[in-house]
Amino acid sequence: MASTALGGQLERGQKEERRNRRYLAGRQIRLAWFLVIPTLLVLLLIVGYPLAQAFVLTFQKTKLDGSIPSTFVGIDNYVRLLRNPEFLGSIWNSLRFTFIAVPVEGVFGLLFALAANSPFKGKWILRFAILAPWAVPSVATSEIWRWMFHDVYGLINYVLISFEKLFHLQFFSTGIPWLALPQTAMGAIVAVDVWRSSPYVAIILLAGLQLIPRELYDAATIDGATKWKRFWHVTLPILAPTLLVALILRTLDAFRMFDLVAVMTEGDADTATAAFYNKQVLIDFNNAGLGSTVSVVILLISLSFIFVYSRLLKRSFQ
Repeated sequence: MASTALGGQLERGQKEERRNRRYLAGRQIRLAWFLVIPTLLVLLLIVGYPLAQAFVLTFQKTKLDGSIPSTFVGIDNYVRLLRNPEFLGSIWNSLRFTFIAVPVEGVFGLLFALAANSPFKGKWILRFAILAPWAVPSVATSEIWRWMFHDVYGLINYVLISFEKLFHLQFFSTGIPWLALPQTAMGAIVAVDVWRSSPYVAIILLAGLQLIPRELYDAATIDGATKWKRFWHVTLPILAPTLLVALILRTLDAFRMFDLVAVMTEGDADTATAAFYNKQVLIDFNNAGLGSTVSVVILLISLSFIFVYSRLLKRSFQ
């Protein structure tokens, strides 16, 4: 009889505990929504409304300054873009810039992160040197490198011509107009972006490296693993999700790259990217309908990048 009463009390206590847990969980959820809703409302106001308005404008013929009344044209803006070789060329320039710059930045970022994470005295100096390019404003970076690539008084041509004279070579008798030739202009812009953005990747990867437990390396060393095997079988698998996140962020930023092209080449020498073409259509040509359509297409391509990377990221966690 006593055991039955004790069992009933125990069951009532367990039910009471479950009710308390559900109550506390409900309070936490309500508190979370209470804290998140203001941020969501602000994002809806400053992001959602302009995005919806831009999407509506893609189906209209209208000017940015409102000089003509808006008229509904259906999907005519999208058809015009798909038939426009300048737009298709700008998309191609953005894609080739992204697919060249981002992998190189990933490699250099990983090398910089591994070097900055190594145990040696004065590594803070190396970390400062790695971060310095990222701290420089992008417009200032573009102006500096435009001067360095100048065909008459640029530093790069000066070094090449001096090297040629020193060894009596005949490769660079005159300065190369790096930013004026279609064969070299995009490569020069990619090189500048790699110099500027590799530190950003290194920062993210360095944070990931510092979270890897030291015990894993000690165990691998005891098992006789070399440095290369420790990197390949310990560091890289654990760092893969962090690396994918860094590549996602850099891919989205690289595909929307505008500042380097605007300052260094002004879109000449077959370097106009989708973002630069978007500025030309929307601002220079005062075409709000077609410019909004370019913006939506850029957004859709960016979302496709996010989808692919998210699938890869999900696999890396499995």
